[in-house]
Amino acid sequence: MPEPKLDCLGLGIIPLDLLFGVKKYPEAGQKVDGSWLTIQGGGPVPNVMIGLNRLGRTSSLIAVIGNDLFGELTLSELKNEKVDSSQIIKKRKTSAVAAGFVEEGSGRRTLVLERRIFVEPKDIKLKELRIPRIIHLDGRDMKATIKLAKWAKKVGALVSFDIGSMRNDVSAVFEYVDHLVVADNYAFGFTKTRTARAAIKKLMKLCPGTIVVTEGIKGSTGCERGRYFWQPAYKVKNVDTTGAGDAFHTGYLFGLLKGKDLKDRLHLGAAVAAIKCSSSGGRAGLPTVKQLSKFLKDGPKKYA
Repeated sequence: MPEPKLDCLGLGIIPLDLLFGVKKYPEAGQKVDGSWLTIQGGGPVPNVMIGLNRLGRTSSLIAVIGNDLFGELTLSELKNEKVDSSQIIKKRKTSAVAAGFVEEGSGRRTLVLERRIFVEPKDIKLKELRIPRIIHLDGRDMKATIKLAKWAKKVGALVSFDIGSMRNDVSAVFEYVDHLVVADNYAFGFTKTRTARAAIKKLMKLCPGTIVVTEGIKGSTGCERGRYFWQPAYKVKNVDTTGAGDAFHTGYLFGLLKGKDLKDRLHLGAAVAAIKCSSSGGRAGLPTVKQLSKFLKDGPKKYA
């Protein structure tokens, strides 16, 4: 098998994000003025591909866009960020769009996703793909996800999987996953548990790989080869938490590509997530290597 020349190949949704800053969440029927507006491409996997590129790695994305302005905007952003977009699929449909409010001060957000465009297994041309070191998935289009995960096992690529909330059933992919990094909303809801360790123990029965549960400002807990590690979250002035989980995955996979152990991967994930939260949108705050190094060197404060 040839040595991979691509660090990470991603498959996932790619909506255009329209985010409004508000001083306080509006009540039903209320009209409020926005403090700011940011329009950026979004999606958990595309955000990670861009994040890795900013950290000096190479990435490629499989995603589907429509033949409309939203699709063109998301594609142009990928190209500007030097993400290989040769596997982007165009269909005569409307591109996915996400819109939401971000509350000033807390950085909390509420998002609505509208998507009627999907990646089908037939859309993925395996012979045309560059062999990566890691394949990163979000499980939104499960048949395509399974196809790519099985291919990963054949070509020797590691499989990373991200899911942040309870939605479609993604458990069928777990047997192929080497690094399962999930948010507490999903981990606790799926396993019917209340702690990260309890959730990890149940997920171990389905996933043979490393498992990590992220809990926002409560930090993250991971288990690899029977050893548990806990990483506290870093304190920053929260502007927007949109994409914080994607940023955590970015730091985690960056560490994995550098051969770091689980403890250091959690450390890097927490740092990239914190830096991102100091800017609005899911991508604007994703750091370069220089920015990440400075953040860590400055000794950031941690949540207790």
